[in-house]
Amino acid sequence: MLESLGIAHIGLFVLAGWLLNLTPGPDVLYIITSALRGGFRAGAAATLGITAGCFVHIFAAALGVSALLATSSVAFAALKWMGAAYLLYVGARLVFARPTSGVVPELALQAEVLTSPSRADLGATFRRGFLTNALNPKVALFFLAFVPQFIAPGAPHQTLAFLLLGFVFNANALPVNLAYAALATWATRHVGVVQRGMRWLDRIAGTVFIAFGLRLALSHQSTS
Repeated sequence: MLESLGIAHIGLFVLAGWLLNLTPGPDVLYIITSALRGGFRAGAAATLGITAGCFVHIFAAALGVSALLATSSVAFAALKWMGAAYLLYVGARLVFARPTSGVVPELALQAEVLTSPSRADLGATFRRGFLTNALNPKVALFFLAFVPQFIAPGAPHQTLAFLLLGFVFNANALPVNLAYAALATWATRHVGVVQRGMRWLDRIAGTVFIAFGLRLALSHQSTS
């Protein structure tokens, strides 16, 4: 079924998605701080809000990518170089970033866990998570650069393939983000271990994104 839609290398797509979701960023930090302040339920609400915001970009990018790929070589080249530049930037930033000693400890100082947040609190946490993702143009740019690399040239149903890959990406992100929420309290007591692990994860993920950026930069018009 996946082959008939033009989806290629689904295993690599899943692996790359996990690496991205395991890498700390604004979304992960929001989930952790929400969980530290309101417990696992607040962290789960933040996760669901971020996931919902991600779907906004998936639907918008699916329609935009299919239109851009069918337009012209100029439009394709503009999208290709913009996407490649962003992936290379993300990868280089992860690989060469200096380890910081302030991020996790600062979160630990805010660890006033609320055992039973109200529905209003959970709703506000969800909405903030949604807006954090939906209003971030870098998320849209990432999907535009990342997902089309796993759709075969000349695929008969590019929009449907994009939407399916977007759903897979979000489904893979859920358990990872929920795990971050569950481990937030543990992290406050094991700061050194967490930071060492994150540093190696940054390097691995950064290398993967640089490879994707180079692959995109060297790609050719896919709708010819």
